[in-house]
Amino acid sequence: MDDEPLSEWVKRRDMKRGQLRAAPLVPGKGLQGAHLNPDAPRVIERWNGHIWEFYGFAVNLAEAQRILYPDNKVAPASGAAPKLGPGTGRHRKPQAPR
Repeated sequence: MDDEPLSEWVKRRDMKRGQLRAAPLVPGKGLQGAHLNPDAPRVIERWNGHIWEFYGFAVNLAEAQRILYPDNKVAPASGAAPKLGPGTGRHRKPQAPR
């Protein structure tokens, strides 16, 4: 049998214990990407090894990120995408004839 030993599985499971996640409180939507509804309140949940349990509350995405990632001094940049340089890479849309 190629089954993983139970002791290794327990180690992997225990590593995730205490992990936090933020779930937006938007009715009927469930878990979605963090970038959707950035102004919606968030519930902070903690994994206890079996289920996600209530850990805290955040007013919006920015506050939730401060709770989830306390070591990050600078928030991730969420500005415009970087400009592409000149060229006609195969993935770029061809320009219309002039």
